Amino acid sequence: MQPRKGVYTMIIVNVKENESIEKALKRFKKKFDKTGAVRELRARQAFTKPSIVRRAQVIKAAYKQQLRNEEMK
Repeated sequence: MQPRKGVYTMIIVNVKENESIEKALKRFKKKFDKTGAVRELRARQAFTKPSIVRRAQVIKAAYKQQLRNEEMK
């Protein structure tokens, strides 16, 4: 479940007993990626017109459809 925009929650990673810090850090990074904070930050750095966003979505959907069609052959 994604939190509402503007509502920030802290990422909590409990380090288990006898668990290496590298493993706990890996879990933290995975949780952080799921929040989408970096993607949102990059998107906010420059304004993209809605028509450009829609065009990119259409191109991406067409690409995915093409991959599915090739897979079915």
